[in-house]
Amino acid sequence: MSAYRLASGGLINRSRPVTFSFDGKNMKGFDGDTLASALLANDQLLVGRSFKYHRPRGIVTAGSAEPNALVSIGTGGRTEPNTRATVAELYQGLEAISQNRWPSLKYDIGSLNSLLSPFLGAGFYYKTFMWPAAFWEKVYEPFIRKAAGLGKAVMQADPDRYEKAWAHCDLLVVGSGPAGLMAALTAGRAGLRVILADEGFRLGGSLLSERLSIGGTGADAFAQSVLDELASFENVTLMPRTTVFGWYDDNVFGAVEKVQKHVAMPSPELPVERMWRIAAKRAILATGAEERPLVFGGNDRPGVMVAGAMRGYLNRFGVAVGQKVAVFTNGGSGYRTAHDLAAQGIEISAIIDTRTGAADAAPQGVRVIQGGSVTSTKGKYRIEELIADRGGLDEYIACDALAMSGGWSPIIHLACQRGAKPVWSEERQAFMAPTVGGELELAGSVAGVETVAECLRDGVRKAASVLASLGFAAEESEIPEVEGEYDASFAAIWYVPGAKDKAFIDFQNDVHAKDLGLALREGFGHVEHAKRYTTSGMATDQGKLGNVNASGIIAGMRGVSPAAVGTTTFRPFYTPVSFGVMTGTARGKHARPVRQSPLHGWAKKNGAIFVEAGAWYRSSWFPRDGEKTWRESVDREVLNVRANVGICDVSTLGKIEVFGKDAAEFLNRLYSNAFLKLPVGKARYGLMLREDGYVYDDGTTSRLSETHFFVTTTTAYAGEVMTHMEFCSQTLWPDLDVRFVSSSDQWAQMSVAGPKARLVLQQLIEDDISNEAFPFLAAAPVTLKGGLKARLFRISFSGELAFELAVPAGYGEAVADALMEAGKAHGICAYGVEALNVLRIEKGHVTHNELDGRTTPDDVGLGRMMSTPKVDFIGKRLSTRFGLTAADRIQLVGLKPVDTAKEIKAGSHLLKEGAKPSTANDQGHVSSVCFSPVLGHSIALAFLKSGRERMGEKIVVWDGLRGEETLAEVCSPVFVDAENKKLHA
Repeated sequence: MSAYRLASGGLINRSRPVTFSFDGKNMKGFDGDTLASALLANDQLLVGRSFKYHRPRGIVTAGSAEPNALVSIGTGGRTEPNTRATVAELYQGLEAISQNRWPSLKYDIGSLNSLLSPFLGAGFYYKTFMWPAAFWEKVYEPFIRKAAGLGKAVMQADPDRYEKAWAHCDLLVVGSGPAGLMAALTAGRAGLRVILADEGFRLGGSLLSERLSIGGTGADAFAQSVLDELASFENVTLMPRTTVFGWYDDNVFGAVEKVQKHVAMPSPELPVERMWRIAAKRAILATGAEERPLVFGGNDRPGVMVAGAMRGYLNRFGVAVGQKVAVFTNGGSGYRTAHDLAAQGIEISAIIDTRTGAADAAPQGVRVIQGGSVTSTKGKYRIEELIADRGGLDEYIACDALAMSGGWSPIIHLACQRGAKPVWSEERQAFMAPTVGGELELAGSVAGVETVAECLRDGVRKAASVLASLGFAAEESEIPEVEGEYDASFAAIWYVPGAKDKAFIDFQNDVHAKDLGLALREGFGHVEHAKRYTTSGMATDQGKLGNVNASGIIAGMRGVSPAAVGTTTFRPFYTPVSFGVMTGTARGKHARPVRQSPLHGWAKKNGAIFVEAGAWYRSSWFPRDGEKTWRESVDREVLNVRANVGICDVSTLGKIEVFGKDAAEFLNRLYSNAFLKLPVGKARYGLMLREDGYVYDDGTTSRLSETHFFVTTTTAYAGEVMTHMEFCSQTLWPDLDVRFVSSSDQWAQMSVAGPKARLVLQQLIEDDISNEAFPFLAAAPVTLKGGLKARLFRISFSGELAFELAVPAGYGEAVADALMEAGKAHGICAYGVEALNVLRIEKGHVTHNELDGRTTPDDVGLGRMMSTPKVDFIGKRLSTRFGLTAADRIQLVGLKPVDTAKEIKAGSHLLKEGAKPSTANDQGHVSSVCFSPVLGHSIALAFLKSGRERMGEKIVVWDGLRGEETLAEVCSPVFVDAENKKLHA
């Protein structure tokens, strides 16, 4: 195809050519190529521009640590920016576009930033954009936002599918190199359920890139023979194209499988990506090691590449990066690359070795400069020559590619994601994984093993250890002989002085050695501070390539060991994860699945108008013939409940069953009021506070037995309260014997309210529910006629005689139908949440309109619920702060318009008569409003400074949004039945 594609060799399928485009230019590759290998084969060394200086950048690696070759792949809604060309599988019709350049990659106007580089050093943005202050909003911020990022997100909707799945196994093996393959094979033969996951589209890891003989066959052929055997086992699952990105509690691993990212037109029957949550009894990390670049002047020029990557492109993809290659190394990897290049007839201009005494390892006839270094490179869009320092003498060496090898860093990120810190090893000159326990074993290069033969043995050893821990025995297996190994040792060198050009540490973010020096001088010498001050190790590669060099350079500047410097924190995700796969199927109308109450069918039969309330469809009102507005329906429902009886669906309330001998103590600590002495068969209203003393949620708690409580929460906070309980039980009070389970979906619950409520219910319930037998706040199991077991609670949100009846969800609609039939003679009607809201405002009951996270129990008139002599409860200490007990705090009051023909609007602010609207004059706000058909005018609940002391005062209700003012009288928040006679009827 070109001078850079070898005539033969590699693992690509030359019988299947592939056409693709880069920046609109058509190119050709083969099935089995990555986009990066195909670009190199087409002599496309220039692939991007750096973030800050817009310097020309080429491919540096062959894997997921790639900082430069970030491109946008796809068109329309399938465009995926910041895709690493080094791991992107080539497919027919692939369209790739370079990023961070304008108007073109070769002629980028942003490259003028290089001329300004003396003014764009580390931290320049902290110093430059401070003055003048007025420029921030109009000049600086718009400029920064426009310049931020590399690729650009498109506005079209993504047409593809994503999904999530769970997998369970005895052993998860991460990485399919020599150690991973042997670990999976050993465990698979012993009968364990094994998952072998690797981010590559072809399994085999480093064995695909090395010219070795294993057991008398090529390394790639050996890998394939192992994979064939693994594929024959029913207990083994092979997962190529799968990146394990995170390690979480209980040995659960997050992984993303790229199901259809390697096709132009994905099938709608399959997702393009699938997120796996893998629950593994044990795991073996066999992720290998990353080759480090060397830090010298001009090390970012296109054509400069780590030696192992250059070897991989040659042996796996049949691509020569250059025709005249130089090698700069501090260890054996550079010599191995030189041997492989020479075997393909590629000219080696020189090997520059920072060490002495290794020249015998060079290919025959290749010149070795011992104890030398590369101080600079030349060339515009690709390297043309380098400057080698030979003991103080500069030598210019022509080359069109440069392989650099700075040693190896074990890929330990997953092992450190749960808080354990890497440990510096002087012997290996690398950060090693700490001991993390038996759930995760490290095998092969990630554990510091240097040779392929030892990696094979280590994989078997670690699998045998896992087998023993699970009660299995490993079969004896013979380790095949490995021929053609090279010396993998190296002598670390962090920085080559004397550079005539910038020596880059972080290629993507344009962080060079002098930036770290500046950070150190300005007091940002801690590795975490240096990261943020210089941006080294940020963005898409998260420092995989440069962080160890950064730590080494900082250590050298401070005169300490890298052990004293450490590394930055490793967190999920190991590589970027798309929002699409994190969302899965939860998008569009499925973003939050609509929940229907067990009484949805009953409400629909009765003509309900539904409203979305959080995740639920709730019946809002029930219009009848002749009613032209929603208000007419709601007014009728309210008046009917006050005069006769109504039935309302309250199934959406959160319901939590609490069990255990310490259940009462647990609830006593959770709520601000007492529950220890709540009698069996009784319910009690409770307030739950946050730690800061503000109200978190409210609801009723019923004691069904000595060790069994039934808790209701608000609809909106059902999940949050359950989570809060879990936290308190597991973290704050693990010594309490208490268990709880959500039963929100188990029960259909309906409120039957009104002066005739008992007459209707008694027709269906066998038990005695008279006022004497079942008084206010009674709670007990009951039996319906026909034998159905149910629960009955005498609680009221409307202020009327009311009961809440809970029946198993599957019987909800039938029971509601029976209640409607039984209530015909008593004028029963169905009422919805709009009428329920009017009823509760008339009675002065609060909801999350009032309990909005800013109010205390005393603010809403429930301060007496904290006056019990309880030892302690959540929020007690901070509820006594001065700011929460000040005399002029807002307090819940009622409002009624002086002119009853006028309406009060929710959200309006309160002002004294004659006061101008201002923050200083603000007296409070309106939280809830309604038209009261009982009173015949608008009423409201509001928060007013020192409100309980201002009854009868006239206050201005100021609605700045609509430009309206209404004079209102401050009154009690209880507008109906202030004596509570109806509750106890």
